[in-house]
Formats: sequence, structure tokens, C-alpha cells
Amino acid sequence: MVSKAHDNAQTIQLELDWLQQILKARSAINSNSSPAPSDLLQIPAPDLSAMDSSYADLVRKFHLGPEDRFLLILAAVPHIRPQLLDMFMSRNQLTQQIYTEFGGRKGKTHNGFIPTGETVMFILAGNELKKRFQYQNLLDSSGVLFKENILRLSEVEAEESFLNGALIISRDILDLITTGKVKKPGFSSDFPAQRLQTHLDWEDLVLSEETWIQLRELEVWLKHKDFLMQEWKMSRILKPGYKALFFGPPGTGKTLTAALLGKKMGVDVYRIDLSRLVSKYIGETEKNLSKVFDRAEKQGWILFFDEADALFGKRTSVNDAHDRYANQEVSYLLQRIEDYDGLVILATNLKNNLDDAFMRRFQSSIFFPIPQAEERLMLWKKGFPEQAKLESRVDLNAIASSHELSGGGIINVIQHSLLMALENEDKIIRLDDIKEGIQREYQKVGRTI
Repeated sequence: MVSKAHDNAQTIQLELDWLQQILKARSAINSNSSPAPSDLLQIPAPDLSAMDSSYADLVRKFHLGPEDRFLLILAAVPHIRPQLLDMFMSRNQLTQQIYTEFGGRKGKTHNGFIPTGETVMFILAGNELKKRFQYQNLLDSSGVLFKENILRLSEVEAEESFLNGALIISRDILDLITTGKVKKPGFSSDFPAQRLQTHLDWEDLVLSEETWIQLRELEVWLKHKDFLMQEWKMSRILKPGYKALFFGPPGTGKTLTAALLGKKMGVDVYRIDLSRLVSKYIGETEKNLSKVFDRAEKQGWILFFDEADALFGKRTSVNDAHDRYANQEVSYLLQRIEDYDGLVILATNLKNNLDDAFMRRFQSSIFFPIPQAEERLMLWKKGFPEQAKLESRVDLNAIASSHELSGGGIINVIQHSLLMALENEDKIIRLDDIKEGIQREYQKVGRTI
């Protein structure tokens, strides 16, 4: 990894030197101090064909020309050599403001210059309208860097030019071209999703036969989606990605199944709790969701939305402005889900609370029922550690047959009985402790043994 970071540094230094030549040429043109090429991108970019680095690999993979490489290194500069853009911090002596033509932004904590679309236009086109219109196409969403979510322009107010958006490089790409290793994002205000992981294996999952059959389709899709869409050219007909609904009572394995599906297929799973994500402030929910999707696209992640009925309940009647914005939030998320090219799983305990129009968008709807007696017995047997000793009165067959519990409920009972056993010198798991645990689980839902 140290070697990769070293190779990346060598390559990026060449790109920075090239960018600096372009900036000096722009400065010379503006001051009329020396001749410069009519097109600054005629200044030859470094030859990276022999370079073994993540940056060079990226250039080769997407066949990036000088225009794309210019955008890429310019977007990376604030993160790796911010002082290179200090020339744009000079102020107009009359207004004491940064020159409008430079574009640029100042971050909340970053004191340096953050380039925008206008900065790109100034460097490449100066005051020449013809060139400005020509190079404006570089920032079109159809460009490879934008299509692959390597770069994006930040959102601006409706009445502002889109070129005022900051030129932003993907965090994953930035990690890749610097350290050589993409860091897994952690839960934060900038990324309101949490990676789902488990120490269990696929073989530990206990589900009904019908649920297993339906899950098989998700597994097959993850395995063959590229062949389906590209080789068989089904992208002409099918929408990108796959959308599935997991529904059933709490504790029946919906979250665990999502985590294990990702583990089995070698795909990261990120959980988004919609009940926590929905904001009372108008417009904030869309911003929070956007942060997740912008990071997830093209990564192949499984997105797992828990408590789906928090946002996808029966369609709200429009009685006031907040109702209207609530429906806009639903529409926004639906559109992002429609466009997402990976697997999206939404989970709910209450399927009947979901909007009917929304239900039609799922390719599959998978029920996670309370396990039957045979399945409960498997859960009881798998739940206790091998070295644990059960009291002779404990009959797991009888317990499984007599007490209807979810998988999560059974695990809670097992934990309670194990803790009680550890308090005893012989560390034997007693029937009375198991029954007490079962009673506690029943009390949660207003039942008695």
C-alpha cells in the first residue's frame, strides 16, 4: 500500500506541474505579458502510459483525454495542493471582492479556493464567448467523469447559473488516486447511512422455504446483472437496478438477511433508517438522501432502507405546504431508487401501510413470517453455544413447539438464560430462566405464557 501511495504521488505531481503550466499561461494571457497557445489544452499533458498508479489506471480505464484530466486534477487540487489555487484569491482593489470571473467558493472550514464551473470557464476560455460555449460541454452530465460519478457540480439555487456549482471529486476516487485504498464511509451528517456487517454466515440463516426461494432471485440477479443488461442488452427494456421489499413482523430476519446477502456476494450493504432520516425541515430530507445516493452510485452497494413506511406510507393528502413537501420527498426518493443501478431493499413491519402505487415498483416482495415450530427448533439449537450445558429438564423440541417467537425474540431469550447461567457456579442453563425470558418477550407484545 505504501508503494501504491508513492506511485500515485509521482503521477499526480506530473499532473499538478501540467496544471500549473496551464494556470501560468492563463495568467500570461490576461496580463498580455507573454505569448501563449490559443487553446491552453494544447499544452501537452504528461505521458502516463508507463506509470503504475491508481491515477494512471483511471486515465486508461476511461480513456480520459486532456479535457477530462484537466477537470479531474483541478477538482482534486483543494484536497492535495490547495495553495496552487491561491492566485484566485486576489481581490479587486475597488470592491475588495474576489474577481467574479474567477468563480470559486470558500468552504465552511476550508480557507482556500474551491473551483467552480465558472473557474473552469475562466481558465480555459477567458473572455472568449466562443470558447466558453465550447468548453461548457465539458461540464455536461453526459461526460464520462460525470456519468461515472467521478465528478459532479454541487447544486445551486434555481435562479443561479449551474456553473456556480463547486467542482467536486468523488471521495472514493480521491482516496483511490492518493492513498490507493478506498475507505469505507462511516455514519455521519454527510453520510447518513451505516454499513451492515455480521459475524454470522449464510448457513446460520433460518427462514421458511418460500422465503428462501424468493431470495434466490436476488442472489442470481447480483451474480448475473452485468451479463443480463450488457451482453443480452436488456438495458433497452429493463430499468437499472433491482428493487425488493422485505416485510414481516419485527425480529424475523429482514436486516440479517440483507447483511448476509451482501456478505455472501462480496458486496457492501448500507442501512438507511428512514424514520431517522426524514427531517421536519422542508427540503432537508432530499439533501440527506442525496448524500447517500451520490456516494453509492456505481459502487455496487446494496442499499437497505429500514422502516420504509416512515416515508412511503399512504400518500399524504395535500392540505398544507408541509403535506406538499412530504409528497415531494417521496417522489424524490422514488426517482433516485428508480435510477439506482444496484440492489435496493426496503423493509417494513407493516406492508399494508405502504402506498399501493409504490408497491408496483418492486420486482419482488418477500414475506418474512414468524418461524414455524421446526424453524424455531433450528433457531434454538443454533443459538446456544456448543460448550453450553442445558439443564436436563430443558426440552428444546417442546419449547419450540409451545412458544411462538420470532428469531430475534429467541435470541433475546437465549441471551437472558446465558447471562443467568453465568451467575451460577455450575454455569448450567436452567429451564426457569428460559421461561422467564420467554415471558419477557411475550410481555413486549401484550401476551402471557
